[in-house]
Amino acid sequence: MAHDDPKTLVSTDWLAAHIKDPDLRILDASCFLPGTPRDARAEYDAAHIPGARFFDIDEISDQRSDMPHMAPPVEKFMSRMRAMGVGDGHQVVVYDSQGMFSAPRVWWTFRLMGQMDIAVLDGGLPKWLAEGREVEDMAPIVRDRHMTVRRQNQMVRDVTQVSAASKLGDFQIIDARAADRFKGKVDEPRAGLRRGHIPGSRNVPYTDLLNENGTMKPVASLREVFERAGVDLSKPAITSCGSGITAAVLSLALERIGKHDHSLYDGSWTEWGAFPTLPVATGDA
Repeated sequence: MAHDDPKTLVSTDWLAAHIKDPDLRILDASCFLPGTPRDARAEYDAAHIPGARFFDIDEISDQRSDMPHMAPPVEKFMSRMRAMGVGDGHQVVVYDSQGMFSAPRVWWTFRLMGQMDIAVLDGGLPKWLAEGREVEDMAPIVRDRHMTVRRQNQMVRDVTQVSAASKLGDFQIIDARAADRFKGKVDEPRAGLRRGHIPGSRNVPYTDLLNENGTMKPVASLREVFERAGVDLSKPAITSCGSGITAAVLSLALERIGKHDHSLYDGSWTEWGAFPTLPVATGDA
């Protein structure tokens, strides 16, 4: 059972106990990889946790970029949250339909925007449904609410910063992709990307941080997973993955173990793997 912390992770029991709190806001942040034959919005419309609003990761993004779901500009985030009735003084809980996949990305986005009162629902919608808890198909009644945003630039890294970190070794880069992708043994899901990983990075597949039911492992186990993968926790961390979604699972786990000096490489392998001039490593190291 997760130790409930409304700034990182809460249990289904916690959410059920607080679901009628007037200042609670629930977000469904379900999102699927390219080629997955599922429609997150349609699934939300059919059944969601009572009161949940749909957070569209692809739409609430920087659409001036040619890369997928990059962090949104401050103004866009503020306007979308106002329209969703999410603002100052709210405790936000975010979940997804895979258990623990895309919800941490929204947790990280809120943190990037200086919002601290946000937690991921441990085990997400699958655990909620497995426990026979209520869902509904009605959209919630929304009232505008202002949100004060103070962007925390230290929480995100661009390709230039990650390239420097790779060369200098002053940050620990951690890659959340599956081991065969990290080692360059299989093609990437997105066409046109090279195989391999950022030189100097360590591989912690995000699934290694989860229990079989999609909940996050206890704090002591999380620390062991990072250490076993050769992650130097004394260095500030940069998390990475395919396109910036599951990197946030690593970010959430780092926060859970009390490591707060972490940032996320927003372009991740979608950017790095497309740049022919950037070095690529294969194998274990």
